[in-house]
Amino acid sequence: MGRQETMARPDIDAVPATSAGQRYQVLDHYEVGREKVREFARAVQNQHAAHQHEADARALGYPAIIAPPTFASVIGMTATRALLDSVLTDYDLSQFLQTDQVFELYRPILAGDRLRSEIVIESIRQFGDNDFIVVRFALINQHDEVTIVGSTTIVARRGADVDANLADVTENIMMHGRPAESDLTLGDALVPLGASPLAEPGEPELAPVHTVPAFDEFAPGDLLPIGSFRLTRGDLANYAGVSGDANPIHFSDHAAQVAGLPTVVAHGMLTMGLAGGYLTTWLGDPTAIRKLSVRFSGFVPVAADAASTVEFTGRIKSLDPNTRTATILLGGTSEGRKLFGRALAEVRLG
Repeated sequence: MGRQETMARPDIDAVPATSAGQRYQVLDHYEVGREKVREFARAVQNQHAAHQHEADARALGYPAIIAPPTFASVIGMTATRALLDSVLTDYDLSQFLQTDQVFELYRPILAGDRLRSEIVIESIRQFGDNDFIVVRFALINQHDEVTIVGSTTIVARRGADVDANLADVTENIMMHGRPAESDLTLGDALVPLGASPLAEPGEPELAPVHTVPAFDEFAPGDLLPIGSFRLTRGDLANYAGVSGDANPIHFSDHAAQVAGLPTVVAHGMLTMGLAGGYLTTWLGDPTAIRKLSVRFSGFVPVAADAASTVEFTGRIKSLDPNTRTATILLGGTSEGRKLFGRALAEVRLG
């Protein structure tokens, strides 16, 4: 599942000529609801009190409850679907695989924020029978401040026929309520902005961090405590509803088996959300995470009658005394299976 490092030269005739390098704005803004933040925090088991209570957020220097580090994935799911439905129409949602996800957090997302989304199709590269599509995005709040810049890498087979069995399964058990593809046009979801770069983040004015570990306590090579989480089918169903990622391989044994999986598996972004919670628990301050980057390489199987365990580890890779930041190499496993090809976090320490 890991992305190949060495890419063949793209076949330009096979790539949508008007897509790569184009920037779009999602037509409607996203209003961050207090209860949505709380629901998402519970879904990814991010237990810090600042995700639930205003008083705890104010203690960190912010006027409203703080969204977990991977909350942007909720907004990004809508943008990805809009791209596939109206721009990257040669691909099918059921035929792509997410391999990499990066979040660069410049300002916390707070309940009450009104966020607009910009997205750029950075590149489309052909490697064998697959296309590697890199999409970058920026979320800008009501004060015209960039809160998060990130990127997603997906792999898809261009023009591939959808497995008829999988199509039938999806039709019969997929979550309803989403507009039919025939009802979607570019004007319904995206505004073309031409070939131009994303909005640039300014120098963030961040409140001081209130971390439990102090910068001066560490040296490169030091280990973080091991963190452990449990996932059940109920957790997967809850995350599907909260995040909007309702791929049936995450709740239907039949769909998972048709897709070639041994059983239902957890969402990749759910495991990344757990990793964010692991870091926050250690740090004691969710706003201390500046960057979280994951390359997915495995999955968490979740049986119908038993919980699965996900364990995380961390090691200090490097320290920057000028910014008092640490780069942490993360590891994640479940039942001996490695979940990440590479995962890094950059955090501020007090």
